[in-house]
Amino acid sequence: MKKQEEFKNKILDYFLANGKITEAEHHQLKLEVDLAKLEQGLLKNKNITEENITEAKAAIFNLPYISLGEERLPAAILNIFPKDLAENYQMIAFDLKDQLLKVALLDPLNLKAREAADFVAHGKGYQIEYYITSAGSFNKILQQFGSLKTEVTEALKIAEDKFETEEPSEDKMENIIKSAPISKMVSVILKHAVELKASDVHIEPTTGETRVRYRIDGLLQTSLSLPKYVHAAIISRIKVIANLKIDETRIPQDGRIRLNINNKNIDFRVSTLPLYSQEKVVMRILDTSEGVSTWEELGFEGKNLSLMYDNIVKPHGMFLVTGPTGSGKSTTLYAALNLLNKEEVNIITLEDPVEYYLTGVNQSQVRPEVKFTFASGLRSILRQDPDIIMVGEIRDAETAELAIHASLTGHFVLSTLHTNDAFGAIPRLIDMKIEPFLLASTLNAIIAQRLVRTICSECKEPMPMPKTLINDVKEIFDSIPKQSLPKGITEESLKMIYHGKGCARCDHTGYKGRTAIVEVLSVNEEIKSIIYSGSSLGQIREIFSKQGMLTLKQDGIIKALEGRTTVEEILTVTKD
Repeated sequence: MKKQEEFKNKILDYFLANGKITEAEHHQLKLEVDLAKLEQGLLKNKNITEENITEAKAAIFNLPYISLGEERLPAAILNIFPKDLAENYQMIAFDLKDQLLKVALLDPLNLKAREAADFVAHGKGYQIEYYITSAGSFNKILQQFGSLKTEVTEALKIAEDKFETEEPSEDKMENIIKSAPISKMVSVILKHAVELKASDVHIEPTTGETRVRYRIDGLLQTSLSLPKYVHAAIISRIKVIANLKIDETRIPQDGRIRLNINNKNIDFRVSTLPLYSQEKVVMRILDTSEGVSTWEELGFEGKNLSLMYDNIVKPHGMFLVTGPTGSGKSTTLYAALNLLNKEEVNIITLEDPVEYYLTGVNQSQVRPEVKFTFASGLRSILRQDPDIIMVGEIRDAETAELAIHASLTGHFVLSTLHTNDAFGAIPRLIDMKIEPFLLASTLNAIIAQRLVRTICSECKEPMPMPKTLINDVKEIFDSIPKQSLPKGITEESLKMIYHGKGCARCDHTGYKGRTAIVEVLSVNEEIKSIIYSGSSLGQIREIFSKQGMLTLKQDGIIKALEGRTTVEEILTVTKD
């Protein structure tokens, strides 16, 4: 009791010294009989949050403070303390590196918690470093103990009697779709996808089972296998919440789901596809709570970034982003729209589909089934008094012609194109019957990009350049304009590169997250004259190089030598 009283007084003194409470409040709160009531009293003060109280405890006990609320902990680390032990002693294992285990405590006075943690750690040969976290953080992490497989298996056991281990008859299907076990399975699959930061979820029938795969950092990985007899019910449940037709299994359908997961608004873009025996569903995950990323956050930097900013503020012309599907083109355009979005301009988009909703931007979705295509939509947009137009993709000659016409008549047009690099956009548009003199008059900038995986910061380590890679890397390095090499990157840098050795944080892949590698072709007067004359487009590459600009491979190799990604990743992603 005496320790509790001393602790209470230290907390009050801490907030008084930091100007968070007055002398009168200090005196009043000192009368509270226990720590819980004291904390409740402090939280009534608008200047004090639960995290502030936790920081005060950390300062008093000379322990580091950690906020874990938004963390997704690897199962291997989380399960060092079983759920019942973590819940009982209110402690969480949240990091492990070089045999040093980091443990967050809710109550620093709980000596039994430390004894239990020390006992488990000693048995595994770990040293412990203690932290203090808040009740909010602790409770959010506690929810992560249910693994995808465990939670779905529990729901499956409850559902078994409904299915009779075979596909149900039609009259039973409706009840099964609405049942708690099927709803639970779908909910858990989507929740875990969001928590693992997957970009897509694939639910597909195979010979003897249903396979659930998540695309994480650009790669698909199998996360769950289910009995085939639940496949139809899971697909139907997804159709119900996406407002699709359950009884239509012969043609593809597209829909959208919005859910609140872990207090975040998440959109799922749903696509069904009839296969030989069953339907497959793919869901693209769009986290609308995080807002639109900036170009800097996406990986644009240096001269590339400067040229993009120069070209985005031009009053008219075309701003094109090229690259294959999944290379982040739409995200780059959304970042551009966010920069341009001001009250005095009218921005209209034509998309397929609308991925992120931007306040203040008029966003329209094409519907080919009612003949509302990119081409017909673009004609309508031009009658809407636009200043800036974003066309999701230039797919055909008609759309290309209309986009060029719009940029010639004083509009700023942003769009995407499927070409391998920035230089390929020019012959591609000429193939679409666009006259070279029109291209020369309208093109402002062409950006090509790819997404590459970044090395996990927790297990990143240097390694000698493999002999099998040195020739390829040196060839690319030697082609980089010397004025474009960042400080500290020299030929000596080729001797030692970086990789991730694999840890629980990155699921032993060595990678965590992605960044963009880019090339930016700013269409200046010299390049315009080459396009206009129709002479060899190879001259554009020469001018590009003389200007000190970087190709995709060159930008990628620099990022690899800086330790942000691996050489193998760059050579794989930029392979011709």
